[in-house]
Amino acid sequence: MPSTADVREQLARFESRNVTFLDPDGHWPIVWDRARGCSVWTEDGRRYLDLTAAFGVTAAGHANPAVVRAGQLQMGRLLHAMGDVHPHALKGQLAQVLSELTFERWTSDRAPELRQQGKVIFGSSGFEAVEAALKTARLATGRTGVLAFRGGYHGLGYGALNVTQRAHFRDPFRDQLREFGTFLDWPACGSWDCACPNTNCQGLASLEAQLEQHLSRGTIGAILVEPLQARGGIRIPSPDFLPRLRAAATRHGALLILDEIYTGFGRTGRWFATEHVGVVPDLICLGKALTGGFPLSACVGRADLMDAWPPSHGEAIHTSTFLGHPVGCAMALAQIEELQRRRLPERSARLGRLFLQQLAGLPRRIGSLELRSRGLGLMVGLELRQNGQPATEASLAAVKLLLNEGYIVLPEGEFAEVIGFTPPLTITARQLEQTVCAVEAALRTVARPPRRRSSRTLAR
Repeated sequence: MPSTADVREQLARFESRNVTFLDPDGHWPIVWDRARGCSVWTEDGRRYLDLTAAFGVTAAGHANPAVVRAGQLQMGRLLHAMGDVHPHALKGQLAQVLSELTFERWTSDRAPELRQQGKVIFGSSGFEAVEAALKTARLATGRTGVLAFRGGYHGLGYGALNVTQRAHFRDPFRDQLREFGTFLDWPACGSWDCACPNTNCQGLASLEAQLEQHLSRGTIGAILVEPLQARGGIRIPSPDFLPRLRAAATRHGALLILDEIYTGFGRTGRWFATEHVGVVPDLICLGKALTGGFPLSACVGRADLMDAWPPSHGEAIHTSTFLGHPVGCAMALAQIEELQRRRLPERSARLGRLFLQQLAGLPRRIGSLELRSRGLGLMVGLELRQNGQPATEASLAAVKLLLNEGYIVLPEGEFAEVIGFTPPLTITARQLEQTVCAVEAALRTVARPPRRRSSRTLAR
């Protein structure tokens, strides 16, 4: 078994240096050897508590036995099929399940003639689902413009980069972008800078004006938005936010696209985050927790909108070699069944409330650090400020300290000022309690002033 040092050396020599951050002090990254449930082990046998669910993927736990078994059985039966040419049965089954889980369930209480069905375009990565949605909006509305939000993250493909605002990702390639995206301000509700109650948010009034300004021109085909911003810093908008977007899109004939790649499949305490406010989108982008560990994504849209795509006559205009991969479909069906059987979305809601209560019990200030927590379900963030500014260095130092103590977390937000927690939905209350204790200890260490050296030391 290669050691961590061996793997680091291999990556330094043979992987693009832009991909894996190799800290010169040798403490980052750790090299995963195996994982199960909420635990990860390195090659030397050290165990870590994973509070990221590997970017939100392993909602039903790492190596969930039912999901693993489904993948293994499918690999032995049919390892690969032919995407858009000769299909396999599971692709149709999963497409139907996703329709039932989204549009059919959301509109089941309507009169029969108003109920909706979904249709699906599969992909491999989340950004592919976003780009399928953008193409669908273009075909269905005939308009090229898209409204998106500052701080949002929708992937790094060239289409998705047009609607991902952060300069870190966009600027090196900006001269090759069509730039059909227009970025609106994310309302500050629920964030550090919010100065008004959620029920009377001044930012929403400003948003309403921006929406009317852009949509009234008749060039905007879609509004693309995360129901809450994950990589943007666990930013949770007012409950009125999505309903206002829905109303504006409907009023001006634009489509509402929800990027639930991170928030979907129980992460926020509901199957999908939009269900907290009862908004039905026109298109929804899914990925990450869809399979529990296999590259598969999906754009699910209202059937009438998806029929804006022309019928295939043997050559699809949007496809890929691994479209609707049989192993991914098998694992997705097993993953969804596990989430249902174990009622993991409900568990996420319950444990999320408990976790936030525990984080709220931390001091509001530790040394010069100011702390504020927020979250929905098991998508939780702890924001750090110092002298009124994002405490980037303190946040990154705390993340590294926690890793050293056996807790895997990630920084979120444009300035990495938020410590994010998106654990497997199978995590226990006891593990969350231990996490809060570890976080407090790490922050106290980070906030401690440097020890003054003696004059003897200084003289050396």
